[in-house]
Amino acid sequence: MSATELTALLLFCTAMSFSPGPNTTLSTALAANLGLRRALRFCFAVPTGWTLLMLACGLGLGALVLSVPALRWGVKLLGVVYMLWLAWKLAGAAKLSDVDASRLNVTFLQGVGLQFLNIKAWMLALTLTAGWVVNAGGQPATNPGERLAIICVVMVFFAFISNFLYAMAGSLLREWLTQGRRLVWFNRALAAVLVATALWMLTV
Repeated sequence: MSATELTALLLFCTAMSFSPGPNTTLSTALAANLGLRRALRFCFAVPTGWTLLMLACGLGLGALVLSVPALRWGVKLLGVVYMLWLAWKLAGAAKLSDVDASRLNVTFLQGVGLQFLNIKAWMLALTLTAGWVVNAGGQPATNPGERLAIICVVMVFFAFISNFLYAMAGSLLREWLTQGRRLVWFNRALAAVLVATALWMLTV
């Protein structure tokens, strides 16, 4: 992979990883409500799930999902339903004592699985596959396996760092949010972001 391609890849991954989305929103919410330590498993789940998704796209599964309308809509609807469920759980947490396993608790496997229900993640993986894995400077790549490995390493780093930084922000707000009804409105605001993201997913 040339220096120009790598630079473009790093800029693209930075823009996509650090912009707000369902993963970063959940990282912030989990850390604010449960603490940074409890949010870490989700921060590790995101790059794990995304790497598996990227490998699947590299092997052609992503193209199949997006080319078959029924599969595409299945992924969309499952993702929307799951995010709306999380938003409902989050909006109902009015104080830290409310945030238990029955209110807001995303397991590692759920975090991994969420990546496969995010149509935006599918499209991102396909963009990387088309732009950097099978193509090299506008020509068919002679080393797609090596290029796929590089992209996976880069995205593991960006996926973890972006979610960890959002989780740290949520953790730093944790004490401040315990005062008055701040946590209520904070959780409702993040829930609204999840709802807006879910609705946006239906349009792509």
